[in-house]
Amino acid sequence: MQIPLQINFQNMDPSPAIEARIREKAAKLEHFHDRIVGCKVVVEAPHQHHHKGKLYNVRIDISVPGKDVFVGHSGPLNHAHEDVYVAIRDAFNAAGRQLEDHVRRMRGDVKAHVAPEHGKVVRLFGDYGFADTPDGQEIYFHKNSVTGDAFDELEVGSEVRLVIAESEGVEGAQASTVTPIGKHHIVE
Repeated sequence: MQIPLQINFQNMDPSPAIEARIREKAAKLEHFHDRIVGCKVVVEAPHQHHHKGKLYNVRIDISVPGKDVFVGHSGPLNHAHEDVYVAIRDAFNAAGRQLEDHVRRMRGDVKAHVAPEHGKVVRLFGDYGFADTPDGQEIYFHKNSVTGDAFDELEVGSEVRLVIAESEGVEGAQASTVTPIGKHHIVE
């Protein structure tokens, strides 16, 4: 399928070489989304009153079912964009990422941000202890896994955030990181 493509140049003369590069990059967008219904690209050269190199701005508006995708300049100035081809490459790379995100949202594959594991200290010994999680799991932790050298400040009943190691230790499930948490904490 051929994407309907509209290319505009602002503050500069149209260039067949730049237009060819844009057409090449736009054709590759179909790898990210197969239902693109339109694409408008604006290449803008800054006004001549800039003292140092002129930074090109490339804006891309992509029409897809559900929601259009817009890519433009944002963030700190990137002096690599003194080269119009670099500005085009970066804009189309950002457009590809946004199209991928759009497809994931449409499929329902959006990442769920899971609350970190937490628990309460139930037993403490010389250089290790155990914490219970809300689901009843008992987690072993060593003094070295407690952040900020706070092991000596822990008490039975202290609430902690846990990063559980993927492989179990000798004592069973084991925390690789234990962070004491204060009053404002995650509650289930």
